[in-house]
Amino acid sequence: MNLWGFDVLNIARIVVDITLVWYVLYKLIMLIRGTKAIQLINGIVVVLAVRMASLLFDLQTLKWLTGQAILWGFLVIIILFQPELRRALEQLGRGSIFSRMSKSAEESMEKSIDAIVESCEYMAKRRIGALITIERETGIDDYAETGIPIGGELTHQLLTNIFTPNTPLHDGAVIIREDEIIAAACYLPLSEDPLISKELGTRHRAAIGVSEETDAITVIVSEETGDISCTKSGKLRRGINEETLREYLRENLVVTMKAPEAKFWNWRGKNNG
Repeated sequence: MNLWGFDVLNIARIVVDITLVWYVLYKLIMLIRGTKAIQLINGIVVVLAVRMASLLFDLQTLKWLTGQAILWGFLVIIILFQPELRRALEQLGRGSIFSRMSKSAEESMEKSIDAIVESCEYMAKRRIGALITIERETGIDDYAETGIPIGGELTHQLLTNIFTPNTPLHDGAVIIREDEIIAAACYLPLSEDPLISKELGTRHRAAIGVSEETDAITVIVSEETGDISCTKSGKLRRGINEETLREYLRENLVVTMKAPEAKFWNWRGKNNG
């Protein structure tokens, strides 16, 4: 079928092709954001730029070096990007890259929120300091690598026990992915925002810092006041109660299945497909 001299079927095929490629690339980029892989991609861009310059100006040594880098680069990328590639393939195998949240994923999410809220409520009443970062779409493996691997199911008992004073893991942040505590005693980047109140301590600055660099949600329990706070996108919300915390987490982590306003639950992994 021709329309104004164009084959509509071919145009539709091209649009679908470009859209699918764009979406896959977008999801892959979001998988590696916040990890060392994004720095390696910057390095690849530099190598390609140097390669083009060496060809343009006929620089023989640079041409040979960049040629070798490109020749072996595919193998090097597989080795260096192994964690990200494995995670992407696991999600593809479970259908989680393209699917919406299933009923079981929604139940798992609610269970995780319950565990976080119950733990924060317990610690707030006893003024036990806590810093809990919840991964969403942006990868935060770089920060998890600074701590101690846990790999344990998220429960309020385990979460509370980690932050119990004078225990080896209580100092630092806990990082949560889906229904799993992946690491504890992690270091988060401190915000350098000069407008942050001077009364806020290191925990709050770290929570704001990681929210400035990623899309993670971070919950803070103050050991001085017992107040509960949350950060997202560089914004700090202070002095919230348990019910408000629950609604805050649901608002930012829940998928609503209503179209066309459907959101995606950005926790990645086994429960998303």
